Amino acid sequence: MQSEGRRNSARITMILAMSLFFCQPLFAQRPLSLRLQTSEDNREPISFMRPHYVIHTDPESSLAGPPSSAYKPSQMRHAYGFDQITNQGSGQVVGIVDAYDDPNIESDLGVFNRQFGLPACTSSNGCFRKVYANGRKSATNANWEIEIALDVEWAHAIAPQAKIVLVESATISLADLLAAVDVAVRKGASVVSMSWTAGEFSGELRLDNHFVTTGVTFLAASGDTGTGVAYPAASPYVVGVGGTALHLDASGNYQSETAWSGSGGGLSVYEHQPLFQALFGIGSNPRGVRGAPDVSYNASPGTGYAVYDSFGFSGASGWFHVGGTSAGTPQWAALVAIVNSMRVASRKSHLSSTNNSLYVLAKKSLATEFNPVTQGTNGSCGVWCTAAPGYDYITGLGSPNASSLISALAAQ
Repeated sequence: MQSEGRRNSARITMILAMSLFFCQPLFAQRPLSLRLQTSEDNREPISFMRPHYVIHTDPESSLAGPPSSAYKPSQMRHAYGFDQITNQGSGQVVGIVDAYDDPNIESDLGVFNRQFGLPACTSSNGCFRKVYANGRKSATNANWEIEIALDVEWAHAIAPQAKIVLVESATISLADLLAAVDVAVRKGASVVSMSWTAGEFSGELRLDNHFVTTGVTFLAASGDTGTGVAYPAASPYVVGVGGTALHLDASGNYQSETAWSGSGGGLSVYEHQPLFQALFGIGSNPRGVRGAPDVSYNASPGTGYAVYDSFGFSGASGWFHVGGTSAGTPQWAALVAIVNSMRVASRKSHLSSTNNSLYVLAKKSLATEFNPVTQGTNGSCGVWCTAAPGYDYITGLGSPNASSLISALAAQ
């Protein structure tokens, strides 16, 4: 009887602990003022999901117009080669999952589109849809409003003919955000962008099933605090997107990229090395675990993006200059939407197991499909913090040579 009582007490304790973990409200504001449970390496709270963006201050720019220092859609489309692809994502749905409600996002997207000559994307023309994951409008939060604006505006900038479904989680608890991911899939998304992270935790493997859906690609930001692996980018079923600093020549042509010092990356604490990385041979992996990120994209705040947010941030509203790995994640999602649109036109299925496809192509012709990033560091841990030829733990396989990579993925 005493033994049974102890077992029952243990079960109750475990249930209470899990309830606290999955239901605990999280904090997007920085800096944190509360001590929360941390991951085993004490890098971040395990239940702290935060958006990943960094605002760059340009003293010569006004919030009334796009910052002169920020990249515009036409520049990014040309730099990575999207302007050489006629397809712009028609027939596809890009799912964007963020927390809290942005009441102005549709009108802000309209301002962004008019400024840069992009097609209208509204609820009335069927291009844009906002969904509350739990069926009810959630609270607002300035930190997440600008993340939502960044994600929606730049996904549309790269794939302007794709539809966008923005799924807003009621809170920033991991359980709520993952539920929102499931909603995005049910709403027809063939690619889902997740611009938020948390430190790794021992139970993450049990949650990876949220990212296993045939015909759907999941992408996540790798983080903006330098070396270290974050979840959900750590999941082998998610394409982790790291960060670079992109440099253009005077004519706006691609010149070079260096690894961004803030880009998250490294070796996972819990996830096993997936077969696609083992076959590629990512190197410097003595424990045989998952390496992150998989790919990269311009993310440095110094080479960031023009974003319009009328809700306001730190007492200001209007045009901002924003960087971070969450800037690259929705643009990679747009790339996948373009690929899927081309595949459907050729009577093929949507991409599945997209990481496998990326690594297979990289194994065959890395220099053709990706822009190599071979300089830069994100910490002081030697080979794991240093960009290098081939795969590295800051920029993954590299940034997309979109004109080649999109065609290759569509042809598979």
